[in-house]
Amino acid sequence: QVQLVESGGGLVQAGGSLRLSCATSGRTRSNRSMAWFRQAPGKERERVAAITWDGLTTSYTDSVKGRFTISRDNAKNTVYLQMNSLKPEDTAVYYCNAVDYYGNYRLLGSWGQGTQVTVSS
Repeated sequence: QVQLVESGGGLVQAGGSLRLSCATSGRTRSNRSMAWFRQAPGKERERVAAITWDGLTTSYTDSVKGRFTISRDNAKNTVYLQMNSLKPEDTAVYYCNAVDYYGNYRLLGSWGQGTQVTVSS
């Protein structure tokens, strides 16, 4: 089981940037593909970005392409989400989780507490 702690959220103006971090611990934490998800009030949780265990392959939902970048540092057991050019519609609680990257992003871990991102217009 992989344990996850998200951090780095906050309040930012539209056009601003934030970098989220996801600290992982537990068994085989460094060889799991990982993904960032978000859930806005009244909406379903959606996958925002994903990265393979080796960091060589990434994917993004269309609404964040060109603005968000997912990366990882396996030596630090941490996954990052750099968010630039933020928009009010990016406001949500952001979560990370282990996923089966080539298995339809099947979830492999439990949810953490998430980190709130609020973008003001």
